[in-house]
Amino acid sequence: MSAAIGIRSRVQEFLREQRNLGFHLVSCGRELLNFASFVEDSKHQGAVTQELTAHWARDAHGGNVSMETSARRLLNLRPFLRWLQQFEVTTEVPDESIFGSLPGRKTPHIYRADEVLALMQEAGKLGPADGLRAATYVTLFGLIASTGLRIGEALGLADVDVDLAAGVLTVRGAKFGKSRLVPVHPSVIAPLAAYRATRMKQVANTAQSLFFVGSRGTLLGKPLGDRQVHRIFTQLRSKRLGEAP
Repeated sequence: MSAAIGIRSRVQEFLREQRNLGFHLVSCGRELLNFASFVEDSKHQGAVTQELTAHWARDAHGGNVSMETSARRLLNLRPFLRWLQQFEVTTEVPDESIFGSLPGRKTPHIYRADEVLALMQEAGKLGPADGLRAATYVTLFGLIASTGLRIGEALGLADVDVDLAAGVLTVRGAKFGKSRLVPVHPSVIAPLAAYRATRMKQVANTAQSLFFVGSRGTLLGKPLGDRQVHRIFTQLRSKRLGEAP
């Protein structure tokens, strides 16, 4: 740690910032202050290391803790360490797998580019042939893959939020009620424009229109639900990639 500002001051600053954002961090706050005491007692000099954090995670109750408890302690510590890197760039953030996976936490699957392409190709086969359904899901999955938007953020985009001339999306109601701008890669603009044109041929556009809408029957032009999207995604994934639902 920097000689000018100690670990305890950094922890207190982090907790103050997080609480100002609306997080309470009661138990996590105690853990972080415990970590600060551990670092101070150890007389550690320099940036926080993975060895130091692993030692702390095992140290609770005289070292008589389970691997699960150690893993949970590290989980509480990681956000603070990532924040600390802005001041101490050599701060090491421990890998989550040091003490094994926590029960009930399924390792997320990161889709490769070829897998995303395969899913989009399968989505392109959705019927009816003259409908909006295939275009909706191909464009939705492509946008999420290219921008990293959450499904709820993508489905919440209004038509006016998609500024193709500027190549920017306005994501409203993000964390803490704030909006943010998301740049769009030039290669994504043409598919978005094509989908918009196709949609407008089938669904009347208003100032309140969502960008992605239901594509058939009584759902035509209505908001897409995340459960509906998840069901289609699961079907396509199982069919194309052979993954279990």
